[in-house]
Amino acid sequence: MIYFQLFMGFLKVGCFSFGGAYGAIPLIRNVVLSYGWLEDETFTYFVAVSESTPGPIMVNLATYIGSSQAGFLGAVLATLAVVLPSFLLILAAAAFLKTMITNPYVQALLGGIKPCIIGIVLATGIFMTLKNCFYKTPMSIQSAHSFRLNTPHMLITAGLILIAFVYKQKKKKNLSPITLILLSAVAGIFLGL
Repeated sequence: MIYFQLFMGFLKVGCFSFGGAYGAIPLIRNVVLSYGWLEDETFTYFVAVSESTPGPIMVNLATYIGSSQAGFLGAVLATLAVVLPSFLLILAAAAFLKTMITNPYVQALLGGIKPCIIGIVLATGIFMTLKNCFYKTPMSIQSAHSFRLNTPHMLITAGLILIAFVYKQKKKKNLSPITLILLSAVAGIFLGL
């Protein structure tokens, strides 16, 4: 049953994600949480590990989650499911590429989807940052919550933002995401996270 769920869940991700790997993270998160495979905080760690390993983050996440839920076969099925729609679409598009890309309707469709993807990626980044920098603490039996600052996570986030800002001001170009990932990993190890 888990094999079928992994395959169908990541097939859905592969079919409906558009705009690159970061645009797929909210869809992967939705699938993972709906099946109860991971908690939200654990998923955030999976995203961080998948981002820091070589390869596309969507494929890395599928492999990592599949492996954590059903071992090697789960990793293979999740990975296959997430890349299958793109593979088939590329095969079909290659046959019609020259006529399709110049079609004004296709251009209008792609132009309309870009802002949506930017919004999805931005919303996911903000959500994950806030989720990691603040945490809920129960206040009373009525299940009200109070938000408290997660100081180590906030320090790392603020430090990375400051480093990226200063680098951009001094060098007049953006700091490599790989450098930011490595810096955050070192800071996490240093702060014992």
